[in-house]
Amino acid sequence: MRRILSMILAVMLVALCFASCGSNSSDTAEAGSVFYLNFKPEQDEQWQALAKKYQEATGIKTTVVTAAEGTYESTLTAEMDKSDPPTLFQVNGPVGLANWQDYCYDLSKSDVYKELKSDDFALKGANGEVYGIAYVIETYGIIYNKTILQKYFDADWSTIKSIDKLNNFDALSTVASEIQAHKADIGVDGAFTSAGMDSSSDWRFKTHLANMAIYYEYLADGIGKTDAIKGTYLENYKKIWDLYINYATCKPTDLASKTSTDAETEFKSGKAVFYQNGTWAYGSTAYDEATGLGLKDDEFGMLPIYMGVDGEENLGLCTGSENYWCVNAKADEADIKATLDFLKWVVTDDAGTSALANDMGFVIPFKNAKEASNPLVKIANDYVTAGKTSVSWNFPTIPSEDWKNGVGAALTQYAAGTGSWDDVKLAFVDGWAREYKKANG
Repeated sequence: MRRILSMILAVMLVALCFASCGSNSSDTAEAGSVFYLNFKPEQDEQWQALAKKYQEATGIKTTVVTAAEGTYESTLTAEMDKSDPPTLFQVNGPVGLANWQDYCYDLSKSDVYKELKSDDFALKGANGEVYGIAYVIETYGIIYNKTILQKYFDADWSTIKSIDKLNNFDALSTVASEIQAHKADIGVDGAFTSAGMDSSSDWRFKTHLANMAIYYEYLADGIGKTDAIKGTYLENYKKIWDLYINYATCKPTDLASKTSTDAETEFKSGKAVFYQNGTWAYGSTAYDEATGLGLKDDEFGMLPIYMGVDGEENLGLCTGSENYWCVNAKADEADIKATLDFLKWVVTDDAGTSALANDMGFVIPFKNAKEASNPLVKIANDYVTAGKTSVSWNFPTIPSEDWKNGVGAALTQYAAGTGSWDDVKLAFVDGWAREYKKANG
Protein backbone atom coordinates (compact mmCIF):
# COMPACT_ATOMS: atom_id res chain seq x y z
CA MET A 1 0.00 0.00 0.00
CA ARG A 2 2.85 2.38 0.89
CA ARG A 3 4.44 1.65 -2.45
CA ILE A 4 1.18 2.45 -4.26
CA LEU A 5 0.74 5.67 -2.28
CA SER A 6 4.33 6.66 -3.06
CA MET A 7 3.75 6.07 -6.74
CA ILE A 8 0.53 8.12 -6.66
CA LEU A 9 2.33 10.98 -4.89
CA ALA A 10 5.18 10.84 -7.39
CA VAL A 11 2.76 11.05 -10.33
CA MET A 12 1.00 14.00 -8.67
CA LEU A 13 4.31 15.82 -8.14
CA VAL A 14 5.30 15.31 -11.77
CA ALA A 15 1.89 16.58 -12.87
CA LEU A 16 2.25 19.61 -10.61
CA CYS A 17 5.71 20.28 -11.99
CA PHE A 18 4.46 20.21 -15.59
CA ALA A 19 1.52 22.40 -14.66
CA SER A 20 3.85 24.86 -12.91
CA CYS A 21 6.37 24.90 -15.75
CA GLY A 22 3.58 25.37 -18.26
CA SER A 23 2.22 28.26 -16.24
CA ASN A 24 5.61 30.00 -16.03
CA SER A 25 6.16 29.58 -19.76
CA SER A 26 2.73 31.00 -20.49
CA ASP A 27 3.25 33.91 -18.10
CA THR A 28 6.58 34.72 -19.76
CA ALA A 29 5.05 34.56 -23.21
CA GLU A 30 2.14 36.76 -22.14
CA ALA A 31 4.53 39.30 -20.63
CA GLY A 32 6.56 39.47 -23.84
CA SER A 33 10.21 40.45 -24.16
CA VAL A 34 12.38 43.30 -25.44
CA PHE A 35 15.16 42.99 -28.03
CA TYR A 36 16.92 46.29 -28.80
CA LEU A 37 19.31 46.45 -31.75
CA ASN A 38 21.51 49.34 -30.64
CA PHE A 39 23.09 51.67 -33.19
CA LYS A 40 25.76 53.19 -30.95
CA PRO A 41 28.81 51.01 -30.14
CA GLU A 42 30.18 53.74 -27.88
CA GLN A 43 27.17 53.30 -25.57
CA ASP A 44 26.93 49.50 -25.64
CA GLU A 45 28.14 49.02 -22.07
CA GLN A 46 25.67 51.56 -20.72
CA TRP A 47 22.72 50.06 -22.62
CA GLN A 48 23.63 46.58 -21.40
CA ALA A 49 23.65 47.83 -17.81
CA LEU A 50 20.32 49.63 -18.24
CA ALA A 51 18.69 46.55 -19.80
CA LYS A 52 19.91 44.41 -16.91
CA LYS A 53 18.49 46.90 -14.41
CA TYR A 54 15.11 46.89 -16.16
CA GLN A 55 14.99 43.11 -16.34
CA GLU A 56 15.79 42.81 -12.65
CA ALA A 57 13.11 45.35 -11.78
CA THR A 58 10.33 43.92 -13.95
CA GLY A 59 11.21 40.31 -14.74
CA ILE A 60 10.82 41.09 -18.45
CA LYS A 61 13.55 39.57 -20.60
CA THR A 62 15.45 42.53 -22.05
CA THR A 63 18.23 41.97 -24.57
CA VAL A 64 20.54 44.53 -26.17
CA VAL A 65 22.63 43.65 -29.22
CA THR A 66 24.94 46.32 -30.62
CA ALA A 67 25.88 46.46 -34.29
CA ALA A 68 29.54 47.02 -35.13
CA GLU A 69 30.53 50.50 -36.32
CA GLY A 70 29.32 51.14 -39.87
CA THR A 71 27.31 47.90 -40.14
CA TYR A 72 23.94 48.83 -38.65
CA GLU A 73 21.85 48.62 -41.81
CA SER A 74 23.26 45.24 -42.86
CA THR A 75 22.97 43.91 -39.29
CA LEU A 76 19.37 45.08 -39.06
CA THR A 77 18.53 43.40 -42.36
CA ALA A 78 20.07 40.14 -41.17
CA GLU A 79 18.39 40.27 -37.76
CA MET A 80 14.96 41.01 -39.23
CA ASP A 81 15.17 37.78 -41.23
CA LYS A 82 15.57 35.70 -38.08
CA SER A 83 12.79 33.98 -36.14
CA ASP A 84 13.40 36.25 -33.12
CA PRO A 85 13.91 39.70 -34.67
CA PRO A 86 14.53 42.99 -32.85
CA THR A 87 11.46 44.55 -31.27
CA LEU A 88 13.19 47.93 -31.07
CA PHE A 89 15.47 49.32 -33.75
CA GLN A 90 16.59 52.59 -35.31
CA VAL A 91 16.30 54.49 -38.58
CA ASN A 92 18.35 57.54 -39.46
CA GLY A 93 15.63 59.87 -40.67
CA PRO A 94 13.27 60.03 -43.68
CA VAL A 95 15.63 58.12 -45.97
CA GLY A 96 16.06 55.35 -43.44
CA LEU A 97 12.32 55.29 -42.79
CA ALA A 98 11.66 54.72 -46.49
CA ASN A 99 13.49 51.39 -46.22
CA TRP A 100 11.76 50.22 -43.04
CA GLN A 101 8.35 51.90 -42.86
CA ASP A 102 6.49 48.60 -43.27
CA TYR A 103 8.19 47.40 -40.07
CA CYS A 104 7.42 50.53 -38.04
CA TYR A 105 4.62 50.45 -35.48
CA ASP A 106 2.47 53.59 -35.27
CA LEU A 107 3.53 55.23 -32.00
CA SER A 108 0.99 58.06 -32.12
CA LYS A 109 -0.97 56.67 -29.15
CA SER A 110 2.04 55.45 -27.18
CA ASP A 111 3.23 56.80 -23.84
CA VAL A 112 6.74 57.43 -25.15
CA TYR A 113 5.34 59.71 -27.87
CA LYS A 114 3.32 61.62 -25.27
CA GLU A 115 6.58 62.24 -23.37
CA LEU A 116 8.18 64.15 -26.26
CA LYS A 117 8.74 67.84 -25.62
CA SER A 118 7.92 68.70 -29.22
CA ASP A 119 6.48 67.13 -32.35
CA ASP A 120 9.67 68.26 -34.09
CA PHE A 121 11.29 65.10 -32.74
CA ALA A 122 8.73 62.73 -34.30
CA LEU A 123 9.28 61.03 -37.65
CA LYS A 124 5.87 60.96 -39.28
CA GLY A 125 4.19 59.22 -42.20
CA ALA A 126 2.02 60.79 -44.88
CA ASN A 127 -1.15 60.42 -42.82
CA GLY A 128 0.26 61.57 -39.50
CA GLU A 129 1.44 58.17 -38.26
CA VAL A 130 4.36 58.41 -35.82
CA TYR A 131 6.84 55.86 -37.11
CA GLY A 132 9.94 57.03 -35.25
CA ILE A 133 10.90 59.07 -32.21
CA ALA A 134 14.22 60.89 -31.85
CA TYR A 135 15.81 59.74 -28.60
CA VAL A 136 18.92 61.88 -28.45
CA ILE A 137 19.88 65.38 -29.58
CA GLU A 138 23.60 65.53 -30.30
CA THR A 139 26.17 68.11 -31.24
CA TYR A 140 29.46 67.90 -33.09
CA GLY A 141 32.27 70.18 -34.13
CA ILE A 142 36.03 70.31 -33.62
CA ILE A 143 36.81 69.23 -30.07
CA TYR A 144 40.05 70.63 -28.71
CA ASN A 145 42.36 70.20 -25.74
CA LYS A 146 42.37 73.51 -23.85
CA THR A 147 45.59 72.78 -21.99
CA ILE A 148 47.62 72.10 -25.13
CA LEU A 149 46.01 74.91 -27.10
CA GLN A 150 46.98 77.31 -24.30
CA LYS A 151 50.61 76.25 -24.79
CA TYR A 152 50.24 77.39 -28.39
CA PHE A 153 48.66 80.73 -27.40
CA ASP A 154 51.48 81.36 -24.89
CA ALA A 155 54.30 80.54 -27.33
CA ASP A 156 56.38 83.46 -28.57
CA TRP A 157 56.05 82.14 -32.14
CA SER A 158 52.24 81.92 -32.26
CA THR A 159 50.17 84.39 -34.28
CA ILE A 160 46.79 83.76 -32.64
CA LYS A 161 46.87 84.52 -28.91
CA SER A 162 43.39 83.70 -27.56
CA ILE A 163 40.41 81.47 -28.25
CA ASP A 164 38.14 84.42 -29.09
CA LYS A 165 40.36 85.14 -32.11
CA LEU A 166 40.04 81.55 -33.30
CA ASN A 167 36.66 82.16 -34.93
CA ASN A 168 37.06 81.56 -38.67
CA PHE A 169 38.83 79.32 -41.16
CA ASP A 170 41.81 81.59 -41.76
CA ALA A 171 42.56 81.69 -38.03
CA LEU A 172 42.14 77.91 -37.73
CA SER A 173 44.46 77.38 -40.69
CA THR A 174 47.08 79.64 -39.11
CA VAL A 175 46.88 77.84 -35.77
CA ALA A 176 47.04 74.38 -37.36
CA SER A 177 50.00 75.20 -39.59
CA GLU A 178 51.96 76.81 -36.74
CA ILE A 179 51.29 73.91 -34.37
CA GLN A 180 52.42 71.49 -37.07
CA ALA A 181 55.61 73.45 -37.62
CA HIS A 182 56.34 73.58 -33.87
CA LYS A 183 54.79 70.27 -32.77
CA ALA A 184 57.92 69.23 -30.87
CA ASP A 185 57.77 72.45 -28.86
CA ILE A 186 54.34 71.67 -27.44
CA GLY A 187 54.70 67.89 -27.38
CA VAL A 188 52.23 66.73 -30.02
CA ASP A 189 52.44 64.61 -33.17
CA GLY A 190 50.13 66.90 -35.11
CA ALA A 191 47.50 69.61 -34.88
CA PHE A 192 44.66 67.24 -35.84
CA THR A 193 44.06 63.60 -35.01
CA SER A 194 44.22 61.22 -37.95
CA ALA A 195 41.22 61.55 -40.24
CA GLY A 196 40.82 57.80 -40.44
CA MET A 197 38.90 56.49 -43.44
CA ASP A 198 38.35 52.90 -42.37
CA SER A 199 34.70 51.98 -41.72
CA SER A 200 34.89 52.79 -37.99
CA SER A 201 35.85 56.40 -38.65
CA ASP A 202 34.98 57.52 -42.18
CA TRP A 203 31.44 58.60 -41.21
CA ARG A 204 32.99 61.62 -39.55
CA PHE A 205 33.98 62.97 -42.97
CA LYS A 206 31.75 61.41 -45.64
CA THR A 207 28.68 62.24 -43.53
CA HIS A 208 29.31 64.74 -40.73
CA LEU A 209 31.83 66.91 -42.59
CA ALA A 210 29.86 66.58 -45.83
CA ASN A 211 26.88 67.97 -43.92
CA MET A 212 28.60 71.35 -43.81
CA ALA A 213 28.60 71.67 -47.61
CA ILE A 214 25.00 70.43 -47.75
CA TYR A 215 23.91 72.79 -44.95
CA TYR A 216 25.31 75.90 -46.64
CA GLU A 217 23.79 74.97 -50.01
CA TYR A 218 20.37 74.30 -48.50
CA LEU A 219 20.59 77.58 -46.58
CA ALA A 220 21.54 79.58 -49.68
CA ASP A 221 18.79 77.99 -51.78
CA GLY A 222 16.12 78.08 -49.06
CA ILE A 223 15.43 74.34 -49.25
CA GLY A 224 15.36 71.38 -46.87
CA LYS A 225 16.08 68.60 -49.36
CA THR A 226 16.91 68.13 -53.03
CA ASP A 227 16.99 65.56 -55.78
CA ALA A 228 20.09 67.18 -57.27
CA ILE A 229 22.79 68.70 -55.09
CA LYS A 230 24.82 71.38 -56.90
CA GLY A 231 28.01 71.25 -54.87
CA THR A 232 28.11 75.02 -54.40
CA TYR A 233 30.34 74.76 -51.32
CA LEU A 234 32.64 71.93 -52.39
CA GLU A 235 35.67 74.21 -52.51
CA ASN A 236 35.01 75.05 -48.85
CA TYR A 237 34.74 71.32 -48.13
CA LYS A 238 38.15 70.93 -49.78
CA LYS A 239 39.65 73.68 -47.61
CA ILE A 240 38.82 72.00 -44.31
CA TRP A 241 39.63 68.50 -45.61
CA ASP A 242 43.07 69.73 -46.72
CA LEU A 243 43.60 71.13 -43.24
CA TYR A 244 42.64 67.82 -41.62
CA ILE A 245 44.92 65.67 -43.76
CA ASN A 246 47.98 67.93 -44.03
CA TYR A 247 48.31 69.08 -40.40
CA ALA A 248 47.75 65.79 -38.64
CA THR A 249 49.43 63.04 -36.65
CA CYS A 250 50.05 60.93 -39.77
CA LYS A 251 50.70 61.22 -43.49
CA PRO A 252 47.67 61.59 -45.79
CA THR A 253 48.67 58.34 -47.46
CA ASP A 254 48.10 56.47 -44.18
CA LEU A 255 44.46 57.50 -43.71
CA ALA A 256 42.85 54.53 -45.48
CA SER A 257 43.76 52.21 -42.61
CA LYS A 258 43.41 54.60 -39.68
CA THR A 259 40.54 53.82 -37.30
CA SER A 260 38.30 55.66 -34.87
CA THR A 261 40.33 54.12 -32.03
CA ASP A 262 43.51 55.63 -33.49
CA ALA A 263 42.02 59.13 -33.45
CA GLU A 264 40.51 58.68 -30.02
CA THR A 265 43.82 57.45 -28.57
CA GLU A 266 45.79 60.27 -30.19
CA PHE A 267 43.47 62.84 -28.66
CA LYS A 268 43.18 61.47 -25.15
CA SER A 269 46.92 60.84 -24.92
CA GLY A 270 47.69 64.46 -25.85
CA LYS A 271 49.25 63.71 -29.24
CA ALA A 272 46.85 66.05 -31.08
CA VAL A 273 45.09 69.30 -30.27
CA PHE A 274 42.00 69.02 -32.48
CA TYR A 275 39.57 66.14 -33.01
CA GLN A 276 36.43 66.36 -35.16
CA ASN A 277 33.74 64.52 -33.24
CA GLY A 278 30.69 65.09 -31.08
CA THR A 279 29.22 65.12 -27.61
CA TRP A 280 29.09 61.30 -27.68
CA ALA A 281 32.92 61.20 -27.68
CA TYR A 282 33.16 62.49 -24.10
CA GLY A 283 32.89 59.06 -22.46
CA SER A 284 35.76 57.60 -24.46
CA THR A 285 38.13 60.58 -24.09
CA ALA A 286 37.46 61.73 -20.51
CA TYR A 287 40.15 61.24 -17.90
CA ASP A 288 40.55 57.67 -16.68
CA GLU A 289 42.38 57.25 -13.38
CA ALA A 290 43.27 53.64 -14.19
CA THR A 291 45.22 54.54 -17.33
CA GLY A 292 46.08 58.16 -16.58
CA LEU A 293 44.84 59.06 -20.08
CA GLY A 294 42.13 61.44 -21.13
CA LEU A 295 41.01 65.01 -20.56
CA LYS A 296 39.60 66.42 -17.36
CA ASP A 297 36.25 68.14 -17.73
CA ASP A 298 37.70 71.63 -17.71
CA GLU A 299 40.14 70.70 -20.50
CA PHE A 300 37.45 70.11 -23.13
CA GLY A 301 36.62 72.76 -25.70
CA MET A 302 34.74 72.64 -29.00
CA LEU A 303 34.90 74.85 -32.08
CA PRO A 304 32.47 75.12 -34.99
CA ILE A 305 33.68 73.57 -38.26
CA TYR A 306 35.03 76.57 -40.14
CA MET A 307 35.28 76.30 -43.94
CA GLY A 308 35.94 79.85 -45.09
CA VAL A 309 32.29 80.87 -45.64
CA ASP A 310 31.33 84.53 -45.18
CA GLY A 311 29.87 85.27 -41.76
CA GLU A 312 31.16 82.09 -40.12
CA GLU A 313 32.34 84.10 -37.11
CA ASN A 314 28.72 83.83 -35.95
CA LEU A 315 28.53 80.11 -36.58
CA GLY A 316 27.62 77.65 -33.84
CA LEU A 317 27.95 73.89 -33.59
CA CYS A 318 26.17 71.18 -35.60
CA THR A 319 23.13 70.10 -33.59
CA GLY A 320 20.40 67.62 -34.43
CA SER A 321 19.51 63.95 -34.54
CA GLU A 322 19.48 61.05 -36.95
CA ASN A 323 18.66 58.57 -34.20
CA TYR A 324 14.99 57.52 -34.26
CA TRP A 325 13.58 54.66 -32.22
CA CYS A 326 11.16 52.42 -34.11
CA VAL A 327 9.13 49.53 -32.71
CA ASN A 328 8.85 46.45 -34.90
CA ALA A 329 5.22 46.26 -36.06
CA LYS A 330 5.75 42.65 -37.17
CA ALA A 331 6.78 41.47 -33.69
CA ASP A 332 4.40 39.52 -31.47
CA GLU A 333 1.75 41.69 -29.81
CA ALA A 334 3.10 40.85 -26.34
CA ASP A 335 6.61 41.86 -27.40
CA ILE A 336 5.35 45.15 -28.84
CA LYS A 337 3.63 45.94 -25.54
CA ALA A 338 6.74 44.95 -23.56
CA THR A 339 8.89 47.20 -25.78
CA LEU A 340 6.53 50.17 -25.40
CA ASP A 341 6.59 49.68 -21.63
CA PHE A 342 10.39 49.57 -21.70
CA LEU A 343 10.60 52.82 -23.68
CA LYS A 344 8.23 54.56 -21.28
CA TRP A 345 10.41 53.43 -18.36
CA VAL A 346 13.61 54.59 -20.06
CA VAL A 347 12.31 58.14 -20.60
CA THR A 348 10.34 58.60 -17.36
CA ASP A 349 11.95 56.51 -14.60
CA ASP A 350 14.83 58.04 -12.65
CA ALA A 351 17.06 55.06 -13.43
CA GLY A 352 16.46 55.46 -17.17
CA THR A 353 16.77 59.23 -17.40
CA SER A 354 19.85 59.25 -15.16
CA ALA A 355 21.53 56.62 -17.33
CA LEU A 356 20.78 58.59 -20.50
CA ALA A 357 22.04 61.88 -19.05
CA ASN A 358 24.97 60.80 -16.91
CA ASP A 359 26.17 57.42 -18.17
CA MET A 360 25.57 58.05 -21.88
CA GLY A 361 25.91 61.84 -21.82
CA PHE A 362 22.75 62.30 -23.90
CA VAL A 363 20.54 65.33 -24.27
CA ILE A 364 17.10 63.78 -24.69
CA PRO A 365 13.92 65.48 -26.02
CA PHE A 366 11.59 64.14 -23.31
CA LYS A 367 9.71 65.91 -20.52
CA ASN A 368 11.59 64.19 -17.68
CA ALA A 369 15.03 64.76 -19.17
CA LYS A 370 17.89 65.42 -16.77
CA GLU A 371 20.69 67.83 -17.57
CA ALA A 372 23.65 65.88 -18.91
CA SER A 373 26.88 66.13 -16.93
CA ASN A 374 28.83 65.94 -20.20
CA PRO A 375 30.96 69.12 -20.48
CA LEU A 376 30.66 69.08 -24.28
CA VAL A 377 26.89 69.42 -23.92
CA LYS A 378 27.40 72.46 -21.69
CA ILE A 379 29.72 73.98 -24.31
CA ALA A 380 27.04 73.41 -26.97
CA ASN A 381 24.50 75.19 -24.79
CA ASP A 382 26.91 78.10 -24.32
CA TYR A 383 27.03 78.64 -28.11
CA VAL A 384 23.24 78.81 -28.21
CA THR A 385 23.14 81.21 -25.26
CA ALA A 386 25.69 83.41 -27.01
CA GLY A 387 23.35 83.69 -30.00
CA LYS A 388 25.49 81.68 -32.42
CA THR A 389 23.70 80.04 -35.36
CA SER A 390 23.45 76.29 -34.92
CA VAL A 391 24.15 74.17 -37.99
CA SER A 392 21.29 71.79 -38.75
CA TRP A 393 21.77 68.10 -39.44
CA ASN A 394 20.90 67.77 -43.12
CA PHE A 395 22.66 64.50 -43.79
CA PRO A 396 19.52 62.44 -43.07
CA THR A 397 18.42 63.74 -46.52
CA ILE A 398 21.42 62.09 -48.20
CA PRO A 399 19.87 59.72 -50.76
CA SER A 400 21.69 56.51 -49.80
CA GLU A 401 24.55 54.83 -47.98
CA ASP A 402 26.15 54.20 -51.38
CA TRP A 403 26.40 57.97 -51.89
CA LYS A 404 28.33 58.30 -48.64
CA ASN A 405 30.60 55.42 -49.58
CA GLY A 406 31.31 56.97 -52.98
CA VAL A 407 32.26 60.29 -51.39
CA GLY A 408 34.33 58.51 -48.75
CA ALA A 409 36.27 56.54 -51.35
CA ALA A 410 36.96 59.70 -53.36
CA LEU A 411 38.15 61.57 -50.24
CA THR A 412 40.49 58.68 -49.39
CA GLN A 413 41.94 58.53 -52.90
CA TYR A 414 42.41 62.30 -52.96
CA ALA A 415 44.30 62.16 -49.65
CA ALA A 416 46.47 59.31 -50.92
CA GLY A 417 47.29 61.18 -54.13
CA THR A 418 45.70 58.52 -56.33
CA GLY A 419 42.63 60.64 -57.09
CA SER A 420 41.79 64.28 -57.71
CA TRP A 421 39.30 66.67 -56.15
CA ASP A 422 37.31 66.40 -59.37
CA ASP A 423 36.62 62.79 -58.37
CA VAL A 424 35.18 64.06 -55.08
CA LYS A 425 32.96 66.50 -56.98
CA LEU A 426 31.79 63.72 -59.27
CA ALA A 427 30.91 61.45 -56.36
CA PHE A 428 29.20 64.31 -54.53
CA VAL A 429 27.11 65.80 -57.35
CA ASP A 430 26.58 63.05 -59.94
CA GLY A 431 26.44 60.41 -57.22
CA TRP A 432 23.64 62.29 -55.45
CA ALA A 433 21.46 62.51 -58.58
CA ARG A 434 22.06 58.86 -59.42
CA GLU A 435 21.32 57.59 -55.91
CA TYR A 436 18.26 59.81 -55.50
CA LYS A 437 16.81 58.48 -58.77
CA LYS A 438 17.57 54.92 -57.71
CA ALA A 439 15.83 55.40 -54.36
CA ASN A 440 12.81 57.29 -55.70
CA GLY A 441 12.25 55.72 -59.09
